[in-house]
Parts: sequence; structure tokens; C-alpha cells
Amino acid sequence: MSKPVLRFAPSPNGPLHLGHALSALVTWDAAQRLGGTALLRIEDIDTARCKPEYVAGLFEDLTWLGLTWPEPVLYQSERFETYAEAANRLRALALLYPCFCSRSDIAQNATGTDPDGAPLYPGTCRHMSNAERIERLERGDPVQFRLDTEAAMARTGLLTFSVIGPSVLDRPQIRYARPERWGDVVLQRKDTPTSYHLSVVVDDAAQAISHVTRGRDLEAATDIHVLLQMLLGLPAPIYFFHRLLLGDDGQKLSKSKGSQSLADLRAQGWTPDDVRRAVGL
Repeated sequence: MSKPVLRFAPSPNGPLHLGHALSALVTWDAAQRLGGTALLRIEDIDTARCKPEYVAGLFEDLTWLGLTWPEPVLYQSERFETYAEAANRLRALALLYPCFCSRSDIAQNATGTDPDGAPLYPGTCRHMSNAERIERLERGDPVQFRLDTEAAMARTGLLTFSVIGPSVLDRPQIRYARPERWGDVVLQRKDTPTSYHLSVVVDDAAQAISHVTRGRDLEAATDIHVLLQMLLGLPAPIYFFHRLLLGDDGQKLSKSKGSQSLADLRAQGWTPDDVRRAVGL
């Protein structure tokens, strides 16, 4: 029986903070308890926001925390062709369609909100005629491609996935996935031939990830990942959802909110043990 494989997969679009440290340490601790390996993956599909200096910074931060990983490290920006191939497999199943809606279009016509609280796409372009689709594609209108979630679920039927916790050594429990609450998610963005949902599923399979450790803020996204795994014939890992670190405002720590970076804490004299205490490990 092969050993468990886990991964920590940050996006280098800003410096790492204590929330990232918690996620990384949980992953490496879990790998150790399971007798497995923790991989580092760089999720840099957003080539506009992901910067080399942030990549260098996260390597420095993780090394300072005492973490090591096998080489070579996978960079998602080097795998766009692989993600496009996966999207084409879904396209061949008539499960992808072009969407020309802007964010303001979606906000104005949304039928509700998704689990993240964002406006729920109303399926506008799913009902577009083929003639109009072809005309707009040939015209070069900005386009993204969405998954026809209802059609996809009709193909897969009821979906389940395995969850462990509060300990990674606990017996897995079965949960039901509910992709319908996300509507027709984007799988190929306007600026890149993939999306977080598509690339993470493809890479988890490519790297033989057996256990996915992720924050509870990504728990609902597992609905879409399980659906894509089934559609693409990919193995399904076991999931472990860890708690989140909250700031003084009660919200999770975030790069966009300027949460204090690990580099800043290190400059202030913090040690790796200080970080472990601060994140409750």
C-alpha cells in the first residue's frame, strides 16, 4: 500500500501570514502522523498577481518554519496545456459553454448567492443560441467558459466524499456533495485557460494526493472538486478541514486585508515555536 501524500499549495500573490503558517504546519504534522509525505505546490495561475519575489518569500518562510519538501516543486503556471486538455474533455461531453457576462451583468441578474457569498450566476449564456455564440466568439468578445452544473450532475448522479477529523487518524466519514449550490462555475477564466477548481483537481490527481488538508473556508468548494473528479475519472482524496485563524475583526486573516506577514514577525524576533504557539499548535 502506497504511503499517504499531502500538499500545501499557496498562491504567491502576497506574503504568507499566520493563517498560511497554520495550514502549512497542519499539513506537515498530518503527513508525519500518517507516515506520509508533504509536497509543496505553487498555485500561480494568476500570472498578473503572482510575483517571483512572493515565491522566494514563501520558500524562505517555510524553510524558517523548519519544513522540507521533495523536489521538484510543481508550478501551475507551467501546466496550462494540461489544464486545457482537461477542459477539452469536458467540452467534448458538452458540459462547457462560453460566457460573455461581466461581473456587473452577473450582479444585476443574480438569483442568489453562492456559498462564498458572491452573486450566483443566473445561467444567462447557457441559453444563448449557437449562432450568437459563434458570432461573439468570432468577434473576439471577452469570454470565459462555465461548467453546465445541472447537466454534469445528471451525468454523475449523487456524489459523496470522505472527511476525517478532528484527528487525521480518525475513521473517514461520508458526506454528500452539493455542487448545485454553486451554479455554473467558471472553469476557464478570461485571462487564463484554467481556474482554481480545474487546476487543483487535475494536480491533486497528477501528484497522487491521498489527503487534502484545507481551511474550512474551502470546505464548500469541495462540492465542485468532487464533481470534476467524477467527470474526469480522477481519484478522490480524503479531506481534512482545519479551523481558521481570525483577526480582531472576526474575519479570517487575509493578504488583501494586510494581515501581518511571517517575514514581519520574523524581523520582530519571533521564532518558529512562537508561530506554533500563536496558531494553537
